Amino acid sequence: MVKRARGSRTGRPIMVLLDLLGRRWTLRIVWELREEPRRFRELQEAIGASPTIINTRLAELRQARLVRLDEEAGYRLTSLGEELLRLFLPLHVWSEKWAKAI
Repeated sequence: MVKRARGSRTGRPIMVLLDLLGRRWTLRIVWELREEPRRFRELQEAIGASPTIINTRLAELRQARLVRLDEEAGYRLTSLGEELLRLFLPLHVWSEKWAKAI
């Protein structure tokens, strides 16, 4: 069962996903986990957000099954999280071209 997004009456999965990804620091956390697992403090140092907000976003990402906690290695993307990241990689490539053009 997909939860409804804030402000959405439909509960459509795309709206729920966009709501989650649109929250401050969420995409940054996903991006920081792209290459390897990271412990909480490593994420905090890389991102620079408060521990409270990082903890909240990690809990939301875990609930969405995009991130999991590996007790030995730290936080890592799940297979769903890795799939989402692969969808963003072409956007990353395009953004590099765009940055040079503006």
